[in-house]
Amino acid sequence: MGHLITVATCSLNQWALDFEGNLERILESIRIAKQKGAKLRVGPELEITGYGCHDHFLEGDTYLHSWEVLASILQSEEAKDMILDIGMPVMHKTVKYNCRVIISDGRIVLIRPKMFLANDGNYRELRLFTPWMPKKVEEYYLPRMIQKITNQTTVPFGDAVISTLDTCIGCETCEELFTPDSPHINMGLDGVEIFTNSSGSHHELRKLHTRVELMKAATQKVGGVYLYANQQGCDGDRLYYDGCAMILVNGKIVAQGTQFSLNDVEVVTATIDLEDVRSYRSRMTSRGMQASRSEAYRREQVKISLSHPDMDSDIHLRPSRQREPFYHTPEEEIALGPACWLWDYLRRSKTAGYFLPLSGGIDSCATATIVASMCRLVVAASQAGNKQVLEDARRMAGECESYVPSDPREFANRIFYTCYMGTEHSSKETRQRAKDLASVIGSYHTDLDMDSVVVSIHSLFSFVTGKTPRYRVHGGTPAENLALQNIQARLRMLLAYLFAQMMPWVRSKQGALLVLGSANVDESLRGYLTKYDCSSADVNPIGAISKTDLTSFIGYARDAFDMPILGSFLDATPTAELEPITENYTQSDEVDMGMTYKELSQYGRLRKVEQCGPFSMFYKLVHEWGEKMRPTEVAAKVKRFFFYYSINRHKMTTLTPSYHAEAYSPDDNRFDLRPFLYNASWKWQFGKIDRAAAALESGSSHTKELVDINSQVD
Repeated sequence: MGHLITVATCSLNQWALDFEGNLERILESIRIAKQKGAKLRVGPELEITGYGCHDHFLEGDTYLHSWEVLASILQSEEAKDMILDIGMPVMHKTVKYNCRVIISDGRIVLIRPKMFLANDGNYRELRLFTPWMPKKVEEYYLPRMIQKITNQTTVPFGDAVISTLDTCIGCETCEELFTPDSPHINMGLDGVEIFTNSSGSHHELRKLHTRVELMKAATQKVGGVYLYANQQGCDGDRLYYDGCAMILVNGKIVAQGTQFSLNDVEVVTATIDLEDVRSYRSRMTSRGMQASRSEAYRREQVKISLSHPDMDSDIHLRPSRQREPFYHTPEEEIALGPACWLWDYLRRSKTAGYFLPLSGGIDSCATATIVASMCRLVVAASQAGNKQVLEDARRMAGECESYVPSDPREFANRIFYTCYMGTEHSSKETRQRAKDLASVIGSYHTDLDMDSVVVSIHSLFSFVTGKTPRYRVHGGTPAENLALQNIQARLRMLLAYLFAQMMPWVRSKQGALLVLGSANVDESLRGYLTKYDCSSADVNPIGAISKTDLTSFIGYARDAFDMPILGSFLDATPTAELEPITENYTQSDEVDMGMTYKELSQYGRLRKVEQCGPFSMFYKLVHEWGEKMRPTEVAAKVKRFFFYYSINRHKMTTLTPSYHAEAYSPDDNRFDLRPFLYNASWKWQFGKIDRAAAALESGSSHTKELVDINSQVD
């Protein structure tokens, strides 16, 4: 007869330093796990505090309040007759650690500190915590408030495992799954059958499969049960933690949660036969040989069983079936991830809605469509009876408890405001597209001409200086032309914040609006935006999404959301409409930039992901583009990119906080740490590129410049 157990993991929408709310969500997840028959519940990384506390982890208060929350959990009915894997920061011997606290039936069994810390990209854990040594265990003196509850003075602190009456459990924390020598390997060789992984892993386009494949490989190699928990939602900054709690057995998925959701608590359970793990391992002869030589972990004993006495005798109970992993397409990810992030940001900021300058171009169209997607999600969750969503929606709409959003357009009209800010340079086509899109989405739309404001600024400058600047098409210099464009762009930001503050008042509503930005990642990388124009806003849902992906998303949304108007945006040429339109000239973004959006995406990935400087980028592209252009043409393109990137890098210091979705985001705040004052001539680097390009064109392929790059790894 087998040994059937039910285990639970979860995704929680925790919020940094929201100790009261975080506690309630933790307790709710335990209640649900219990109701589903689970005896083991695993939660996300640092779930008591929220993962995104950043430098608040350096404050003593954060640790004090964490213990206070844990005290509440220990005393709760929910903690009884359960094994709980809880995430919180712990200070041991005045050193701060990112820990898992393992509780069994209201007592602390083990505090397990994280051994391998995430310290790349958006993560700075080494700034906040210290890594622990593998297989080292010490005694930890509990705070007096905990001693009074558990009647324990000390508990084990370190890299140990938990032995129950029927199995053995070991912990991993987030980054430890991604390391070459992951803890689950040695734990599995030492007989651990259940691995828990508590994560604070954020969404990035096309990233989920990496996580899933690592989890599959973990238990496919050593056998066992893998429980993955993750945070889900926006907990206070640019990241959206994308949930997808998961349970795997012997390399196969048996349960998978949602990646994007408005639910604050989602619990995923599975029923598993432990004999499946044991028989799987017994077939692996080489594993047995390695296991017999492995160094043993210290085991902490708990007198509790994960199986119920009546589970094996219930003929109607069977192990959860294997299933294939579910992945959203990139277009669906864009429709769902930023929409959920916007909803969290809106409800937690306690504001009345969003305001968007709607230009009639594809970028602001994409932002508006994401808000429309958010409204669709709110309506779906409301209709499904989500109490938290209903409470937040009623507050924003200013309605009583009987109000239940049933139509995305109706709800959008209450919380989403758009405005077309035209000038004499704006076309009828963009104005009409903006109006039609607003009508389809349901936003409260206004349409204005701001020429009188622009002219007043022109007149003031001419009055003060005695000079009248002209556009390029009228014979003006590049400096005049750029200044006149920037006046319009910056006035739009001023008007956006004015309207965001006053439009609820115009409609006799309370509160103010958050201004949405709509600059994409490629334009930010190139610096093709005006500092303090409409790219300056409160938040930007598309700021780390490429133009190519946004275009694909609009094509998807046209059909999925039944919005045919989006087709007209796909057919339009991207243009800022800041210069006069003549018979011979219409402003085009790609012409202005001197490079295509597709090229910008390649430059961005090479610069950030592949860590290429100017010469390395040239070397890679000269081979990739060699069939269609000469080496000197490739050299000119690479030099043009780095020149404009470097002279505009200062703009990233004021970049609007954007939803992180792309690995080559130029966000200066935490993700892409580089100077913002460059020597834009790049004389040494560009000189090397020019010599190499000339040598390639002349047929001398064995020059010093080309040989050097192949020896850099020596």
